[in-house]
Amino acid sequence: MKVLIVGGVAGGASAATRLRRLDETAQIILFEKGEFISYANCGLPYYLGGAIKERGRLVVTKPELLIQQFNIDVRIFSEVIQIDREQKRVTVKNHRTGESYFETYDKLLLSPGAEPKKPRLDGMDLEEIFTLRNVADTYKIDDFIKKLKPRRALIVGAGFIGVEMAENLKHRGLEVTVVEFLDQAVASLDFEMAAILHRHMREFGIQLLLGTGVAGFNKTEAIEVVLSNTLTLETDMVIMSIGITPESHLAKEAGLTLGVGGSIAVDESYATSDPDIFAVGDAISVRHLISGNEVLIPLAGPANKQGRAVAESILGIPGKHHREVQGSAILKVFDLTAASTGLTEKQLKGNNIPYLKTYIHPSSHASYYPGSTPISMKLLFNQEGRILGAQAVGFEGVDKRIDVLATALRLGATVYDLEELELCYAPPYSSAKDPVNMLGFTAANMLKGDTKVFHYDEVDGLDRNKITLLDVRAQEETIIGTLDGAINLPLEVLRQNMAKIPKDKPVYIFCQVGLRGYVAERILRQIGYEVYNLSGGFKTYKQAKEQYPEVLRSDMVDTSDSGVKIKPAETPLSAEPETQVKVIQVDACGLQCPGPIMKTAENMRALQSGEQLMIQATDPAFTSDIKVWAEKTGNRLLSISRDKSTFTALIEKGFEPSVSSAAKAVPAGNDKTMVVFSGDLDKAIAAFIIANGAAAMGRKVTMFFTFWGINILRKPEKVAVKKNFIESMFGLMMPRGSAKLGLSRMNMGGLGGKMIRGLMKHHNVSSLEELIQAAISNGVEVLACQMSMDLMGIKEEELLEGVGLAGVATFLGSAETSDTNLFI
Repeated sequence: MKVLIVGGVAGGASAATRLRRLDETAQIILFEKGEFISYANCGLPYYLGGAIKERGRLVVTKPELLIQQFNIDVRIFSEVIQIDREQKRVTVKNHRTGESYFETYDKLLLSPGAEPKKPRLDGMDLEEIFTLRNVADTYKIDDFIKKLKPRRALIVGAGFIGVEMAENLKHRGLEVTVVEFLDQAVASLDFEMAAILHRHMREFGIQLLLGTGVAGFNKTEAIEVVLSNTLTLETDMVIMSIGITPESHLAKEAGLTLGVGGSIAVDESYATSDPDIFAVGDAISVRHLISGNEVLIPLAGPANKQGRAVAESILGIPGKHHREVQGSAILKVFDLTAASTGLTEKQLKGNNIPYLKTYIHPSSHASYYPGSTPISMKLLFNQEGRILGAQAVGFEGVDKRIDVLATALRLGATVYDLEELELCYAPPYSSAKDPVNMLGFTAANMLKGDTKVFHYDEVDGLDRNKITLLDVRAQEETIIGTLDGAINLPLEVLRQNMAKIPKDKPVYIFCQVGLRGYVAERILRQIGYEVYNLSGGFKTYKQAKEQYPEVLRSDMVDTSDSGVKIKPAETPLSAEPETQVKVIQVDACGLQCPGPIMKTAENMRALQSGEQLMIQATDPAFTSDIKVWAEKTGNRLLSISRDKSTFTALIEKGFEPSVSSAAKAVPAGNDKTMVVFSGDLDKAIAAFIIANGAAAMGRKVTMFFTFWGINILRKPEKVAVKKNFIESMFGLMMPRGSAKLGLSRMNMGGLGGKMIRGLMKHHNVSSLEELIQAAISNGVEVLACQMSMDLMGIKEEELLEGVGLAGVATFLGSAETSDTNLFI
C-alpha cells in the first residue's frame, strides 16, 4: 500500500510513525512545504522570550530520524498543490527547484493544519507586522528584534498565542500593549476567571485594552495603529494573533465536503467524503464531548491522537475511534497558570444546556506547610451531577487539579464521584480534602439541598429593600471592601445577634470565599430563615468586578524578568537626623485572604508610631488589599516587592494625631449620624424615617440615644431588674417604651399621640415600633448612651433586642466619617 501524507507536524508525523509500526511493507511518503517537521509549535513564544535558548530545540523530530528509524520518505520544501481524485494522484511543487511532479497514492492523508487569520486592513502588508504559526515565523520575528531593536510591541488578540507572546516579549525587554476585541482574554475561560489574568498581566506592566479592535495601520517614523474607538497609538512592531482558520483550500479544490468553519468534514474513522482520502489535525472539525456539536478545537494533544487512530483506519484495522474532544487547555501567564476542560458557562448558555456552578478558593497544598498559594476554581455541572466543565487559575497545583477533572469528565463521573476520589495527600502536595474533593462537596451540597447559593453576577441586581444582605466576615475585612447595603455581623457573634436579622425577608449571606457563609447559612436555616450563600464569596465578586484595578501606579512600577517591584515611596525631607527604625517581620504565606490582612492588623496594633512591619504573603490579592487597608487605617505603605508567588509589603505605623493635626478637618464620607435627645413621639418617628431612608440608600447610619431619647428604646413590658430607690422613681416617671411616648405639641393628655398613630395607620405609614425594628434589621447601628442610662437608672436588660451600648467616643468616631450629623 502506498500512503501519501500532506503535512508533517503533529497529526501527520504521528500517523506516519504509527503506520510504519503497524505495516513494515507500506510505502509512506510525507510532504512538508516548509523546512521543519514535527516542531514544537506550542514552544515558539518561549524561544522568543528566551526560556528556550537554542533554535534546534524547537524541532522535536528531524527528517533523518523518520528516514533512518522508520523508513519513511520525508520530503521537505515540497508542497502538494493539487489532488486528482480520479487518477488518485497529487501534484507536488518542489520549492527548492521550482519544479512540479506527480505522485500516485492508494490512500491519501491530509494534515495541513491551520493558518493565521489575516484581516483585510489598511497597512497589513507592512514588514513590521507579523504572525506566529511555525518555526520560520519565529526566526523572522527573532531576527527583526535582534536587528532593529524595537522598543514597543502591539499584540492584536488575547488568545493563547497573544497572551504567551505578551509575556515573552515583555521578558525580551519590550513595552507591550495587547488589544482584544472581546471583553476578556482567553476564550476558554469565563470572564470572572479571565479577570484574574487581566489583573496579573497589568501587574507585570502589560497594557491591556479590552473591547477594542484595530481598524488599520499607517507607517510614519513608527507604526501608527488606528483603533476601533477612533483613538490611535504608536508601536514599533505588531503581532497579529486573532485566531486561525483551517487550511482546507486543497480539499475544497478537490471537491471534498467541507464542514463547520470551512474545515474538512470527516467521519468517525477520519475518512473524508472520498473513502480513499483521510484528514486529521487543525484542518478538521471534531465533535465536542459535552455538547455533541461539531466544533473547531486546534490543540496538539487531540491532533497527535488522531494521527494514531487514522493510521489504523487507513490500514482497515477495525477499532473504536473517538472524534470527541473536550478541549482541555492550559496557559502560563508569567508565574500564574490558567487551565480549563469541558465547556465554559458562556458555551453552555450558547448551546442551551442547563447547568449549575460553584466556586471555591482553596490552597494548592496544606496551608500550614510553607509555600502554599491560593487557587481559584470553578465547576460547571448539571442537575444529575454530571461534570460539564471546570476552570482553575493559580500559581501552583492548577495543572494537577484540571487533569483530574478532565479525566473525571471523560469517564462520565459526577460530582458525587469527586467527593469520593482518593487522591494523594502529603502536606507539601495537597490537603486531606483536596481541592477536587472540595468542588465535589460544594456541588453535592447544592444538589442535595444542603445549601442554596447565589452568584457574583446576581449581586448587583438584588433589591436591597426586599432582602437582608449579611456580611459575616470580621470587621477588619470590611475595611478593604464589602457589598453595598450589607450589614456586618461576624460569624463568631452571629448567634448572639440573630434578633437583628428579620425573618420576613430572605437573607443573602457572604463571606470572603464562601465557607463561613455556608456555616452561617446552616445556622440560620435551621431556625427558620430563608438563606442564600454567595458561592465563592466576596473574593469572586471582587475579582470579576475589578476590570481595571489600580493595583500599582505607573510611577511606582519597576518590572524585570524576575517579577514586579514597587519602587519605595519617596521619603519627605526632614531636618531630623536619621534613626534606626524598628522593623518586625511577619510570615503570612499560605494564608488566604483575609488571613494576611488580619495578621497585618494584629501585628500593627503592637507597634508604636513610626515603627515598621514587613509582612510576606502568597495571596495574589494581597498587593491591592494592603494598599486599600493602609490608606483606610492611616498607615503608610512604603513598598511592595515580589519574588515569584511571594509578596513582601513594608508598612509604617501611622503617627498618633497631635493637637495640631487633630484640629484638622477629617474628610467626611457618606455616613449619617444622629443624636436623639428628645423622647417625643413625633421627633422619634422623624428620626427613624430618616434613618431607614438612609439605610435603604446603602449608607451606614449610627443613631446615638441619650437622656430622654433612651425611653424610645425601652421594652414595653416591665423587666425584673434590681434598682435602688432613685432609679425606681425615675423608672416610674418616665415612659416605658415607644408606645408610651407623647407628642411635643398638642399632646392633649396622650390623645394627640393616639390621633397621630391612627392617621399613620390609615395612610399605611409604618408605626414607630415597626420603624425601629426595620432600622435594626437594615443594619442601622442603634446605640444607647451608657452614661445617660446610669444617670436615669435604666438597665441594659430593659432595652430592645439589637440595641447596643456606647460612649461619646463611639459617637464622635462615627461623626467624623459622616456628611450629615443631626441633633433631634
